[in-house]
Parts: sequence; C-alpha cells; structure tokens
Amino acid sequence: MSLLPRAPSEIEVVAHRGVSAKAPEHTLAAYQQALTLGADAVECDVRMTRDGVLVCVHDRRINRTSTGRGVVSALDLAELEQHRVVHRRPRGAAIRGRPPRPAVEEDDDEEADQDAGRVLTLDRLLDYVTASPGRVRLAIETKHPTRHAGQVEVALLTSLRRFGLLAGGRPLEWSGRPAVRVMSFSPTALRRVRVLAPDLPTVHLVRQMLPRTRTRTVLPAGTAVGPSLALLRQDPGLVRRLHRAGLQVHVWVVNRPRDMHLALSLGVDAIITDEAAVLMHLLGRDGPRPSMSTG
Repeated sequence: MSLLPRAPSEIEVVAHRGVSAKAPEHTLAAYQQALTLGADAVECDVRMTRDGVLVCVHDRRINRTSTGRGVVSALDLAELEQHRVVHRRPRGAAIRGRPPRPAVEEDDDEEADQDAGRVLTLDRLLDYVTASPGRVRLAIETKHPTRHAGQVEVALLTSLRRFGLLAGGRPLEWSGRPAVRVMSFSPTALRRVRVLAPDLPTVHLVRQMLPRTRTRTVLPAGTAVGPSLALLRQDPGLVRRLHRAGLQVHVWVVNRPRDMHLALSLGVDAIITDEAAVLMHLLGRDGPRPSMSTG
C-alpha cells in the first residue's frame, strides 16, 4: 500500500526544458529524451525575437546556452541561428557528487534533428509534439518583463491554434487532460491568457513566501499555483491551503531525491524537474535506476 497522498500514476512528471542531462536544454534532442523516459509533460520557456518569432530560450541573454552573445528580444531569428546551442549545466541543477558537464555537448548522435545546434522555435517544438499526439503534454512558460509585452501571449495562442492544440478558447485534450497549459510569474500575462482563451489552464509561478493573509489575492491569476521548492520548504502547509481553494500545485525545480520525497509527501499535483529519470524511478515508473548521488 502506497504511503503517498496520491497514487504514483496521478503525479505528473514534468521534464524541465526537456532532459538536459542528456542533451542541451531546449533542444529537440532534450525533448526526445523526455518522451523516451515516458515523462508526462515537458516544460519550455518562450521569448520573442526582434522579428516576432517565439523561441525556446530561458535566459534574457543567449550567453549561457549558446556560442553567441546578446539579448533575445534584440536579435532576429536569423541572427540567433548563427550561433550554436551548447550544453550548459542548468542553474540550480547541480547534484552533489556529479562532475560538471562539458560546456559543449560532444555526442551529436542522439540529436536526430536536421537542425541540431540551432535555436529551437516554438513552432518546431509544437510540430514535434503533435506528431505523436497524446504522448506528452506541454507546460509553456512566457518570460516577462519583455519589450514585446502582450505580443508574446497573443503569438503563443496563435501558434497553439495553428497546431490544433487550442480551438475556441479550449485546449485539446489527450487522455482526458488538457494537452497544454501556460505558466508565468506575471499575473498580468496570465490574466491576458484567460481573457483570450478562458478555458486554457494557467499556472501562476511564485518564488516568494506568501503570507496567509495575502494568499487569496494571488490565487485568481491562474487555475494552478507553481511554488518554488524553497517556498514549499518554508511553508509546507501551502499545498493543503491551495488544494482547499480548488487549485493544483506544480512545484519547481525539484532535482534531489530527498526533495522529491518532500514534494510527494505533501501531495503536489506536478513536479517540474531536471532529473525526470530519477523521479520516474522513485514513483516506480521506470526500468533500472539511473546512476547519481542521492545528496
């Protein structure tokens, strides 16, 4: 009998930027690894280029994850594509005892992608995911602040409609669950999404402590709340209060087994992680245990 508040099959495993332990973050190779592992969902961050194209890049600048330099919103897609996406260790993802990853991924055999090394556009990711519908869901984070402001959400919803993931404000469902959701730290961005697509699930990401007296003022921005791992450590009762308010809890970024056990014991609905294989193992949903330190 499981001691977890939820059955292992009910807890959504979300591969953060794909599986960046095996391939550079935000590349098709990383997302292919997530599908191979059997992750329930994949997370991606989107930013808009100067010429209005949504690309999967986390940082405001491309310095950390490519061979180039510069601000995403100040560069055209053609300029971004001049630089190679490289394999950097994600921030906050270091596991004690694990050696540093190389700055550049040397083994390209795993990247079954004719555009390997180029920045990944959101449309290419959506094309890949919808080619095998139902296998993995999408958690898309819009990054703010940006000079493009509300254009980001408008362009995102346009892309979702073009790929059949959104129709009449309602998301496509795979296996009884919405195939896509939008996340952001910006309440304004999420309210914008709710106006344009009322039935599209949204996740309000939060990293700061929420005083109990202010919790209600934060909730309306989304249908779910995404607290940081640090926030759950500070206030474990937050999960219970959010559930009582009818909201799901999607915690980020949980990489160490002991932190995964904490999140699972609190009954969260989804865990966003760089270590999807480890989490799958803890849930009994994988093959042999991956090699890593339990730090």
